[in-house]
Amino acid sequence: MDTSDPEITFDNDGHCNHCSEFLETRAKHRYPGKASDLLLSSLVDVITRAGRGNTYNCIVGMSGGTDSSYVAYLAKNLGLRPLAVHMDNGWDSDDAVVNIKNVTNKLGLDYESYVLDWEEFKDLQLAFLKASIPEAETPTDIAIPVALHHFAAKHNIKYIIIGGNLTTEGILPKSWHYNARDRKYFNHVQKKFGTIPLRKFQNFDYKTEIYFKLVRGIRMVYPLNLVSFSQGDVIQLLKEKFDYRYGGQKHYESSYTKFIQSYYLYEKFGIDYRRATLSSQICNAQADRSDALEQLKSPPYDANEIADEKQYIAKKLGISTGEFENIIDRPARWYWEYPNDDAKLRYIYRAYRKLFGKEKLASV
Repeated sequence: MDTSDPEITFDNDGHCNHCSEFLETRAKHRYPGKASDLLLSSLVDVITRAGRGNTYNCIVGMSGGTDSSYVAYLAKNLGLRPLAVHMDNGWDSDDAVVNIKNVTNKLGLDYESYVLDWEEFKDLQLAFLKASIPEAETPTDIAIPVALHHFAAKHNIKYIIIGGNLTTEGILPKSWHYNARDRKYFNHVQKKFGTIPLRKFQNFDYKTEIYFKLVRGIRMVYPLNLVSFSQGDVIQLLKEKFDYRYGGQKHYESSYTKFIQSYYLYEKFGIDYRRATLSSQICNAQADRSDALEQLKSPPYDANEIADEKQYIAKKLGISTGEFENIIDRPARWYWEYPNDDAKLRYIYRAYRKLFGKEKLASV
């Protein structure tokens, strides 16, 4: 990690707050062996009991990427009865479409797709780009839990299984990826930079999250934190069993996410998203620091392809390439420069963790 995170701090030994916090706190959630196996077995029992009498006893979120494909395989192998759910925002790569089809077909999973209204969604994406903030993917980060909870409620399913994990996602600066649950922040950006009212797009703020957890009894769980998880081994397994197509980096199953993380953040904010993933892997002893630094010597995008990517994205968003370039070239801004509920949300989630911490089985 480096000062591309404007909020980073270093101790007297030169260790940054992200790695220190990970090793002191989050690393306690890493796979320890037998104790973790018992937790996973307990989680499976809880999900099984909660789903008695239902066709499905859990939802598995499917993006077509490595983590979600593997967690679907894991859930099926553990004897669960998952319903595969995909949030379709119009940006799936060809590889992601093939991966979802292969995994669901070969595992025999029923599949539901939650398709967003494209006119509203593209206007919302443009609004966040015009706001000139790193959180260009906030609309997608909101739509994913909306889709998952929609089908969980529809089928009376109490557990949503997510592929998120501390091995590859344990470190992520808040300044790079501010809280998508902040409705005040979201509403301000949409009102200031959007051009059409949102009639179909549903939000998922902290009140919605609390409703689904406390009233509907729906939980999101992360079983990859309870197993030995090596990304390289997992990709190889998926290739052998499902003819899996790896996109090259984390989250590249979305062509838009690939552009945002590889080019937009890098050129506009100096943010190299690979730093977060590699730092997480180093802290988990799954990557070597010198090898990681060598990777970072090259830019995260292919200079020979970026012009075509810009043209494709601009056309899909309904604007000219020149207009798209002008939006990208606006001065960089950060979430704290806009109205937000950061302090309020920190207080609420701190209180929630104190009250319901024991229920956070396999949670990040």
